[in-house]
Amino acid sequence: MNDADTSRADPHDEEGVALRARVDEFVRTRVMPREGDLDEGGAHAAAALRDLRGQARREGLWALPLPAELGGGGADFRSYATWAEVEGASDHGPAALGSASLLDVTMLARHAGPRVRRECLVPLVAGELRACYAMTEPDLPGTDPLLTATRAEHRPDGGWRLTGRKWFTSGAADADLVTVLARTDGGPGDRTGLSLLVVPTAAPGFRVVRELPVCGVGGQYEIELDGVSVPADHLVGARGAALAVAGERLRIGRTLRCLRWLGQAQRAFDLLCERAATRAGSRGPLAGHQLIQQHVFDALLALRGARALVHQAVERIASGADARGEVGLAKVATARMLQQVADSAIQVHGAAGLGPDTPLPALFRTGRAARLLDGPDELHITTVARAVLRGYPGGDATSG
Repeated sequence: MNDADTSRADPHDEEGVALRARVDEFVRTRVMPREGDLDEGGAHAAAALRDLRGQARREGLWALPLPAELGGGGADFRSYATWAEVEGASDHGPAALGSASLLDVTMLARHAGPRVRRECLVPLVAGELRACYAMTEPDLPGTDPLLTATRAEHRPDGGWRLTGRKWFTSGAADADLVTVLARTDGGPGDRTGLSLLVVPTAAPGFRVVRELPVCGVGGQYEIELDGVSVPADHLVGARGAALAVAGERLRIGRTLRCLRWLGQAQRAFDLLCERAATRAGSRGPLAGHQLIQQHVFDALLALRGARALVHQAVERIASGADARGEVGLAKVATARMLQQVADSAIQVHGAAGLGPDTPLPALFRTGRAARLLDGPDELHITTVARAVLRGYPGGDATSG
């Protein structure tokens, strides 16, 4: 049994099932074989990505969850969730299929001013512009944006002068635009003094300081903003409204990550089962060993449980309901599950699971990083538990 059979695609929606199968086939047969090229970075990786994007366009698979009026496929969030898992089975799937810009396009379409929407949205959907998001800062806890030290000073001409540093900014070296969280009013702890601004990376004063490899793999960067001039109409949302916009982005972003982590965990689970079914020693096939069966059972249990939680979060977001609790549960469960399943797959592969011949080291690395990305486990545990306890007599004591 392949656990992919437990997909959330509606079995009565033949078009949706067929689309999921097409995306799955594209990622498995086109993207995964070129992961080595794509991981290299530089001109070689850029050429490989351009080729894959061209194939996706020709096959009608480009930017499926982005707005149709901007050149995308127009699928809503609930529909996209039915194939986001198979798209995300490779880290490069969303970029190759044009879905990687979904968060930036959604945020700017809802909250940016007319000029930014006019100049940026269509090129973002087309893959002609690249955007990133800068929130976390060196020497400050990333889970507490109220301590943000980056400042945006209001200039006499109505624009902004931006100064500060950010780090662990994904894709900053190749980005054309970066949305920056900065303090426009008040001091540390002031909830109403934070704003979001869209900064062109070509602006004088913007600098990539260094790459920050995560467990040895690149893609994250530290950036410096040294008196960068930003036009007045590059605010995202109202002045001082950053936390509301960022919160919306984070809830959607965390859920998207969970969907993609499910796809990567499914990939690790399949490798685990294939190894157990085909590898034999002097005592017979691995699949006949109870300890191996324990690995399979525990991985399957974790995978199916996490998948259910993720799709509960999807439904809450798609219906417009408050999804904070569901997203927190899904994020912690899926991050833990990916690390667990990848670890079991490595264990069943033995030394081969540590080497370069399978994607398992990369999947395990992703699982470990997942427990910190978009807020560490501890943040979500505390937030969800406090919200639950406040519903009980005396529960207000948890706010301390």
